[in-house]
Amino acid sequence: MRVTYPEPMAARLEGVLEDRDSWQARHCSIAKALDVVGTRSAMLILREAIYGTTRFDDFANRVGITEAVTAARLKELAAAGIFERRPYKIPGSRTRYEYVLTEMGRDLVPVIIGLMQWGDTYLQGPRGKPLDVVEDATGSAVAAEVRTEDGRRVELDELRIQVASAHSKP
Repeated sequence: MRVTYPEPMAARLEGVLEDRDSWQARHCSIAKALDVVGTRSAMLILREAIYGTTRFDDFANRVGITEAVTAARLKELAAAGIFERRPYKIPGSRTRYEYVLTEMGRDLVPVIIGLMQWGDTYLQGPRGKPLDVVEDATGSAVAAEVRTEDGRRVELDELRIQVASAHSKP
């Protein structure tokens, strides 16, 4: 008996992208994003910022990383424009800084929620997900999904990837 397998799902590459052996993703936005947020500590610092953490010691304690790693990551994330450093001073102590997500940082929320959903689905085991993410005003569940501009959900095999109109080569 011959076993047949379904065709793997994938996005459709268009134009010069169709021949994958003829080009390299030299300007890949995913690679550039990972250069900025691709470490475990950076992603967990972002998680904590979404949860409301702003102060250095709180990031270090809540993420469970050393002060040196916390300082390095916050410096990198601030230099990249993901955090804004804001001075604050507790009476009797030196000026310190809190780290607040910028618009660029807030735009990473769907990425963090998407990773959370993926972990909930595939890594949490029989106990299930530990947290629900809901809209504050209504309590409705929130999900990160790929959707068209008009709101229709799009599956992987319904995607087409093409060279952006501003570029002639990938």
